Amino acid sequence: MYRALYRKWRPMTFDDVVSQPHITTTLKRQISEGKTAHAYLFTGSRGTGKTTCARIFAKAVNCRNPHDGRPCLECDICKAADNGTLNDIIEIDAASNTGVDDIRELRESTVYTPELARYKVYIIDEVHMLSNQAWGALLKIMEEPPEHVKFILATTEIHKVPLTIISRCQRFDFRRILPEDIKARLLYIAEQEKISLDDEAASAIARISDGAMRDALSILDQCMAVSDNVTVETVSSVSGTADRYALYEILDGIADGQSARVLDDIDKLYAASKDMSRLCDELIFQLRNVMLLETSPDNEKLLGCLPDELKKLQEISEKLTLDKTLTLLDILQTTGDSMSTASSKRTALEMAVIRMCNVASKRETSVSDSAVQELNKRISALEDEIEELKRSGVSAAPTSRPERPASPPPSSRPQTEPPKPQVQITEDMLSPFPQWDEVLERLTEVNPGCAGALSESRGRYYDNILMIEVQSEFFLSLFKKPENAKSLRDVVKEITGKTYSLRARCIKKDPAAAPKEDKVAELMEKARREDIPFDID
Repeated sequence: MYRALYRKWRPMTFDDVVSQPHITTTLKRQISEGKTAHAYLFTGSRGTGKTTCARIFAKAVNCRNPHDGRPCLECDICKAADNGTLNDIIEIDAASNTGVDDIRELRESTVYTPELARYKVYIIDEVHMLSNQAWGALLKIMEEPPEHVKFILATTEIHKVPLTIISRCQRFDFRRILPEDIKARLLYIAEQEKISLDDEAASAIARISDGAMRDALSILDQCMAVSDNVTVETVSSVSGTADRYALYEILDGIADGQSARVLDDIDKLYAASKDMSRLCDELIFQLRNVMLLETSPDNEKLLGCLPDELKKLQEISEKLTLDKTLTLLDILQTTGDSMSTASSKRTALEMAVIRMCNVASKRETSVSDSAVQELNKRISALEDEIEELKRSGVSAAPTSRPERPASPPPSSRPQTEPPKPQVQITEDMLSPFPQWDEVLERLTEVNPGCAGALSESRGRYYDNILMIEVQSEFFLSLFKKPENAKSLRDVVKEITGKTYSLRARCIKKDPAAAPKEDKVAELMEKARREDIPFDID
């Protein structure tokens, strides 16, 4: 009977595990020295080897002839474990055995000694799926387990595991497998399977699998079902991804602001049954490469591209400024997040690329920049004056305006410079605030209430203006309290070393929807007209 590649080529010993030497080395040493713990917690993303290492550990700790902590694979214990017939190794899927009764049954079975092996090893996969009552039952047996019992808990969502459980386990964090390691493993397996797999196809599979060896082997399995000669075209057809050069054509069209050309490219990919969500992810990945080229052009090892593709990415990066690239990435990230609920993924992506083309085609002039800077300085000066009035106890909002002296007749007026142009800040001028997550993390320590008011918020900036966008009017009302505003301003200055003029507004929960009006321009114009600062205070 045919076996899937990820089952056929599952590692049998610690030496076969890919990209996890920090874990396998420790486990081998513990086993060889006889210093194993009673409970382990394996955590990490899918397909990184958690369950595989748990099985190898259970086999090695019971092996009759271990070699430096490795199972011999020859004794009756190893053979029974590999065949799945060793009753002393018990695997439990917590996703389908979530109840307290399941864990009570497990606890009752621990009182019995092993049949053949030295230890009874319980491997609980997806342990984060257990119910609250089941956690309590598991905790009781883990506090004082019998000498002959060991537990290995595996999870992809460590934050859902109670701290009382974590504190009783030795925790091992599995890393995403490096693309070059996945590629090398794929080429080796293809050679053993007598399949032709070229380097570019192996690199494509490694990139798509996103650090998961199991996913990579599943994709290779599908490709082998199509052809014995696996090329990058085969990978693209099987996985629903776009050819890289098609991606570069789309990004090049976006950089040139040619929306009609880009929409035509997307239409061709859609007609070829390419998945629009995956296409969005691929565009994000390549645009990340552009961003890295703009910020760290000499560090090519960070790029996920082949050498012959580097020139094309450099050409695209030369057409975009870093601010524009960050804005384009923000649009794509927002679109990708909303695609799961979109009625038409194709339409969502088309709307995104049209906005991206508009951003890329905008030209920034020095006149506009200087005018904005002048306006920002004026607003900052007004803010300082009001802060001084607050400190001195004088009201910042007088009930009546003082009378102004009559203007001199036109003939006697002194000649002055013409007024500077009024500037409106539009959506495409705002860029993602790169340190917003760091600000929120620090704010949680300084003012948890303010941090809570900024739940699901995002920061965007232009020059020295920081625009905070929140999801509801309720959050906005909490956020406008003076003590919250002061905490945020202090934290932003602490993190960035720069004083920003803070603004806040409420945005729709649907991030793909365009705002009805430009609140920034409206409120800044009000500040200019009435000579008062616009701030969250």
